[in-house]
Amino acid sequence: MRESDTGADETRGTCRKIERLDEFVGSYGAVFCDVWGVVHNGVAKHPAAETALSAFRKQGGKVVLLTNSPRPSSGVITQLDALGFDREAYDGVVTSGDATRALIARSEGPFYHIGPERDLDLFADLDIKLTGSDEARAVIVTGLFDDTVESPDDYRDSLRAIRERDLTMICANPDIVVHRGEDLIYCAGALAREYAAIGGHVDLAGKPHRPIYELAAESLGEGIGPILAIGDGMMTDIKGAGAFGIDALFVTEGIHGDELGMADPTPARVAELLAANGVSARAFIPTLR
Repeated sequence: MRESDTGADETRGTCRKIERLDEFVGSYGAVFCDVWGVVHNGVAKHPAAETALSAFRKQGGKVVLLTNSPRPSSGVITQLDALGFDREAYDGVVTSGDATRALIARSEGPFYHIGPERDLDLFADLDIKLTGSDEARAVIVTGLFDDTVESPDDYRDSLRAIRERDLTMICANPDIVVHRGEDLIYCAGALAREYAAIGGHVDLAGKPHRPIYELAAESLGEGIGPILAIGDGMMTDIKGAGAFGIDALFVTEGIHGDELGMADPTPARVAELLAANGVSARAFIPTLR
């Protein structure tokens, strides 16, 4: 088996480190790039990532920003514009919200929505009814009501009540946490994990699940060539890439930075962490640049 099949040198137990995207991406026709933690931190864009993706596009590559945001792609584009992220750096955006809308459309309501008002655009043009938890036949979670102060512990009683009624939970964002500036905040996936832990049924369409990758691939059309996934989430970006059969580039100065335990991890340390989580990557890069 070649090193490119596993992402690691199995003899030495290492994972290749690269310093710049352009030294690695030449054999790929397209990139699926994560958003939060890779191209911005929720507060400011990462200019080096913008430059790297723009350069890849100028060389003929396609870039799809692939995010577990529960909002439709139009809302994410608006956010990117507000952060000053150049539209020349990407061809399109596909979100977990986009993929989740199909789940909602074929589910039986009415629905109880757990999440902030800013996520209500997920339901735009869908013929559904939102109601209170007592009347709902299914639950849609897009996040915490107030992720600046709340944690999953604040939802234990409400999740138990929903579980007692055996309601299906549709999770619009499988991420557990995400960076907002220097802080880590909980996402919808944290509530979905708690619900599953008490026996609840959860449906997901975002990374690492196949529906979001199928949408992204469809957006590229035919004859694109090999695809590289870039992301900082082992259990979303890297796991999802492997399940979809594409290569992955792991961004280490993201949500797993503390687990790596060093600002500049060695290839062996990165390979060890990936293997411990049952995933692999072709290479790693500290930050996208």
